[in-house]
Amino acid sequence: MSSGGDVLPRASTGIAGLDTVIGGLARNRLHLVEGSPGTGKTTIALQFLMAGARAGETGIYVSLAETENELRDGARSHGWTLDDRIEVFELVPPESVLDPEQHQSLLYSSDLELGETIQRIFEAIERLKPRRVVIDSLSEIRLLAQSSLRYRRQILALKHYFARHESTVILLDDLTTENVDKAVHSIAHSVIHLDQLTPIYGGERRRLRVVKCRGQGFRSGYHDFTIATGGVVVFPRLVAAEHRKGFMGSAISSGLPAIDLLLGGGVAAGSSTLVLGPVGTGKSLLVLHYLAAAVARGERAALFAFDEEPGILFSRAKGLGIDLQEMRDAGQIFIDQMDAAELSPGEFVHRVRACVDREKIRLVAIDSVNGYQASMPEEEFITLHLHELLQYLNRHGVATFLTLAQHGMVGDMKQTIDVTYLADNVVMLRYFEALGRVRRAVSVIKKRTGAHEDTIREFVIGRRGISVGEPLERFQGVLRGVPTYVGERGPLMGGAT
Repeated sequence: MSSGGDVLPRASTGIAGLDTVIGGLARNRLHLVEGSPGTGKTTIALQFLMAGARAGETGIYVSLAETENELRDGARSHGWTLDDRIEVFELVPPESVLDPEQHQSLLYSSDLELGETIQRIFEAIERLKPRRVVIDSLSEIRLLAQSSLRYRRQILALKHYFARHESTVILLDDLTTENVDKAVHSIAHSVIHLDQLTPIYGGERRRLRVVKCRGQGFRSGYHDFTIATGGVVVFPRLVAAEHRKGFMGSAISSGLPAIDLLLGGGVAAGSSTLVLGPVGTGKSLLVLHYLAAAVARGERAALFAFDEEPGILFSRAKGLGIDLQEMRDAGQIFIDQMDAAELSPGEFVHRVRACVDREKIRLVAIDSVNGYQASMPEEEFITLHLHELLQYLNRHGVATFLTLAQHGMVGDMKQTIDVTYLADNVVMLRYFEALGRVRRAVSVIKKRTGAHEDTIREFVIGRRGISVGEPLERFQGVLRGVPTYVGERGPLMGGAT
């Protein structure tokens, strides 16, 4: 968070997340919103004007690029109707530009076009006396000005003119001219840059960054945003250090006594637990037991599923004695199916935070980290996103569970992302071969908040869920997958010895 004096009155942008990022736009100042076509500049500008209209402020949209019908059609696509407080002022080329017989021979036509354009804008401002102004776009003014010096002087003139009339102004720049002059960056009070990224697969990702903002603090760095029906939604980058909240710590039970013993009595509230192992070892099922136990205690829980469709998940869980669908219908558990191809890191964090705050969630499960990573294959700092999210949840007393599938079946396991250092607790599941059967083992390899068992226990998935056996004391090399039997009688479950 950049610091600065907080003395200027602010105007809301009409976008809650953007107001969080920049703290609102300083009133009676000139602001620049820039980005390539399709990044959402017009939508942001319309939301800015509508926010003013709701507050009783007159606004004007000066369009040098789009027609009034195009702008109103765009507003209708979001379900908006521009009311009487918002005027769309369409500046079309003068007829003399289109008539070859009227071309000037001694004066540059741009001299007349730019002067007439600016004069018509001033006339509209004098007539309406708007508190909010949008000028779309700077590319047209830049082309009319022809030279950088004339362009800069014209923008300065506009800035001082609007300041005298106590108007808060947004200039839009689509960055389409060959030579993009950055002079407006030094003139504008604040600059917001919009980006649009196209991954190899999946929907486009949009993000914004506040390049500068004089006289007020703002949240630096990139922030994801989307354009949906209803307008732009901005997801401010999470900074966990800004969220410190006291809570009463307690042990969280899984409902499985042997698992709780392995974890030294349970995991602590406000801690994160990573369950990792090969596919099919029961990672998701173990997490489901924690969810069911939380509901049985009268707490509310949330599951963010990347890998399974809800219908399949409900059927599989019910077959093991956990009625997830009934819990969801009763409002005891919140289940959100993630669309991996359409999700950005910022939006995912926002959905988790909103759910935790709105539903008073005490336990969150993310199944799985592999699906989370697969949804954002070109994101380089996914572990940092997870780190901030886990820290935020920890500080709100939420117990978080993550699953991570490792590659391989026995022996050395590999994983595409290492998040073991992020988690407070790590539970490891393994396959091993013994007495002609493939079996499962469970062990705890890390717990930050206290002691835990260092044993390895057999882990069995039956018709009624999970059963955990006694420590495998008569075997060595269980975690390698092919153990050596060193005892007289085996302690294995399922009737084999």
